[in-house]
Order: sequence, then structure tokens, then C-alpha cells
Amino acid sequence: MTKPPRYQRRRRSPPGTPPGTLTADPDAGETRVRAIRFNAEGVSEDDSLAPCAPGSILWLNIDGLADTDLLQKIGTSFGLHPLALEDVVNVHQRPKAEEYEAHQFIVLRMPEPGQDGLHTEQVSIFLGDGFVITVQEHAGDVFDPVRTRLRNPLGQMRKRGADYLCYALVDAAIDAYFPVLEALGEKLEQLEDTVVFDPDAVDMGDIHVLKRELMSIRSAILPMRDVVATLQREETQRFSDNTRLYLRDCQDHAVQLIETIQTYREIATGLVDILLSSQSNRANEVMQVLTLIATIFIPLTFIVGVYGMNFDDMPELHWRYGYPAVMGIMGLIAVVLAIWFYRKGWLGRR
Repeated sequence: MTKPPRYQRRRRSPPGTPPGTLTADPDAGETRVRAIRFNAEGVSEDDSLAPCAPGSILWLNIDGLADTDLLQKIGTSFGLHPLALEDVVNVHQRPKAEEYEAHQFIVLRMPEPGQDGLHTEQVSIFLGDGFVITVQEHAGDVFDPVRTRLRNPLGQMRKRGADYLCYALVDAAIDAYFPVLEALGEKLEQLEDTVVFDPDAVDMGDIHVLKRELMSIRSAILPMRDVVATLQREETQRFSDNTRLYLRDCQDHAVQLIETIQTYREIATGLVDILLSSQSNRANEVMQVLTLIATIFIPLTFIVGVYGMNFDDMPELHWRYGYPAVMGIMGLIAVVLAIWFYRKGWLGRR
């Protein structure tokens, strides 16, 4: 059974590739298109690329990056910049926000828990006049709450513009890290109790896996905070002043996540120190017991060595009670040393 790589390895374009070239990844998921069109009166969903009626907003969600021809066609239809499309296919991008003439381009990282640990998936968002396009590595995302809000006839999202939909998607991607951090916090709390009360039952590898997952989340959230800060600037023409107020909430959530991650990392580092100290103390206790045992046997070994000499003129050797006397003296010495060690606190006390 092949062991998965410890750190995700992202496929990149070969060196020297012309900018804007879309190179399909052989491991990319099947490309599927899902379109949601909405306005204040209603919402419709299908898998077509037909444009929206005037006054409506189009949310085009694309899962999978295998079909680069389809991505190129969509880019041509909506005026997406070739450099942005290249970043969509090359999923090693750092979260960022770039403004082009026809659209705003945003790259985020979405949490993706798996059997071999926590990974993050790249989500690319295009915000243009009357449309929002999201492109993901494969099916499955954290945007179901946004879809539910769009389907709600009493909701306010249908009455908003495309910039508010883009904000809602960014907010959903950031908020998706809160349940992940809560689960990691519970693991950290359990490890903390175990390290303190039963350090022998703790595997150092569990703590390192936890720290690695925290690092993965931090590397995704930290630049996303800068992305939200960029979108709040007045130079960004795609977001209205009203939507920028909501982006402040995303900024607060990102900062809260970063502070929580930093706290968890410090606790995890402290657990490593506590575990190493516990193991060191345990080794010291074992060495102390062995040293005390050896110390008790030093005078006994001396006595045995003296009477083990092959001399015929040793009077104790011909004494009837010589053997019991020597054994009694050896036992008395052992008891006296043990009592003395105990009173000193070196034996039998913690």
C-alpha cells in the first residue's frame, strides 16, 4: 500500500511555458458545470452556459480541472484573463486578490479533511459585471449555506449584487475553518490531559501530526486575511461601499482564526516539552532506583569479595556461626541503607 506524501506536492507548468497556457493535470477531477441564476423574483439552476437575462446574477460553479478546452471556452465567453485562467489550473497558488480590466480574480484555500490528514483545496473566484465564477479542484465544497440562502424566497441575497455573492463565498470559505479548528482543539485538549496524567500513553507522532495540520491551516488563513484587506480598499472597484462593510466581518473572522491557530500551536509546542520532560523524569526515576540498588549492593559485594579470598588462616571460616553471622551483617547493612535512603527522600517518595 503506497504511503501518501507527508506534504502535498502541487503540479506546476514546465519551465519556459508561455504565460496563459492551460496544461491539464492528469490527476485532475472530471469537469462539471453548475449554474445558478437569480434575481429578486426567483432563482433557477441548470448546467448550461447560457447568459443571464438583464437584471439577473449568474453564479457559475465549475468542479474539476480536467477539461481545459471548456475552461478556455468559459474564459473567452466571460472575458477572463489568460493569466488568471493559468492560475486556476495550476493549483499551487497562494491566496491572493488581483484586479483585471474585466473582472476581479480571487484565490482562496478551502479546508478538505481526509483520511490521511487535513489538506486544503484551491478555490478560484471571478467577479465581473453580473456574474460570479467559482472554480474548484473537484466536486464538494463549503458553499451549500450560500446556495440555501439563494433558494430561500424570504432571504435578502437575491436582492443583492454579484459583489455581495462574492463576499458570501469568501466568508463561507473562511468560516469553514472554524469547525476544523474546533475538532483540532478537542484533540489538543485530550492530548493535554493525557500528557499530564498518563504521559506513557501519548505518542509523540500524534502531537506532530496536530502541529502539521495547524501549520497547514495557518499557511492558508494568513494570506487570506491579506486578501480580504485588499478587497476592502477603495481602489477595488468591483465591491460597493455597502459590501465592504461586510468584508470587515470576514477580516475579523480571519484574525480570530489566526489568533486561535497561534494559541493552539503554542499549546502543542508546550505539550511536546511537557512530554519530553515527563519522559526525562521517568528515566531519572529509573536511574535513581537502579543507583540506589547498586549502592546497597556495594558494601555487600565488598564483604562477599573479602570472604571469597582463598586464605586458610581466616578465623571466621572455621567458626560454626560464621556463615549466618556474615549473612546477618549483610542483611543488616542492606536494611540500614534502605531506611537511610527512605528518610532522605530518595526511596519510596515522590
